[in-house]
Amino acid sequence: ALVSATPATAAAPAQWPAEVSAVYRITFGGMDVGRFHYSSKVNGASYTMDARADIKAVLGAFEWQGRTSSSGSASSGAPKPQAYNFDFKSSAIIGRDKTGFVRMGFKEGAVSALSVQPTKPPPPDMVPLKDEHKQNVLDPLSAVMALSLGSAQRPCDRKLAIFDGKQRFDLAFAFRGQQKIAERRPSGQPGIGFVCKVRYTPIAGYRQNEETREFIKNTEIEMVFRPVPSANLSIPYQVTIPTAAGTAMLIAEKIAITTPGRAVIALSN
Repeated sequence: ALVSATPATAAAPAQWPAEVSAVYRITFGGMDVGRFHYSSKVNGASYTMDARADIKAVLGAFEWQGRTSSSGSASSGAPKPQAYNFDFKSSAIIGRDKTGFVRMGFKEGAVSALSVQPTKPPPPDMVPLKDEHKQNVLDPLSAVMALSLGSAQRPCDRKLAIFDGKQRFDLAFAFRGQQKIAERRPSGQPGIGFVCKVRYTPIAGYRQNEETREFIKNTEIEMVFRPVPSANLSIPYQVTIPTAAGTAMLIAEKIAITTPGRAVIALSN
């Protein structure tokens, strides 16, 4: 059975690492196209997270940059977001530059404030958002935090309710297998990854078009978690998303975890 990781049904309290920083390589169709940087800090009962993605493809013909931040309470053993921000900009040799943002505030597990730019009329095939779709949800960065804490032996048995400011969707994880993880320098942590099948289910704020239908039917989306028992974490190690145009992947390059006692665990691949 899937274990819900929404704020309404939080896991038992557990101690968070003081800091986590990670760098992931982004590839598409086997080509290196960018980097994803992630960091989190926990101070007492509060957490802050920041992430940025920089993508450059086709010899610079297209560039995309995204900056994300999230903050909230970490005292219950599961993240309870309070604020979420996302900013992006893109440029292309052919076409106009684009910018936009999402601003969200949370109260008691529900979205209490929302601002999105740019705004435009919804297309006819859009499934509308309702207030009920903004209850008991996590923002995308808080979802990463919820995925990481604990569950070293069963990291795949979970289901997340996520709202990114535009779309409400579920991600369900199921065990698919294990894989060996090689290290450049021994860390003392288990060199094994749990491969989870990821099922995407849109709830609202999405278009009922062929692209969405193909994504729903995609059974090859995977996330590999690497248990780090010394830090009570299961780190997202690799994400694989096959598409008709090619396979997108995020692969961990280096991760540094600072435990509450200030010991540092370094992972490099």
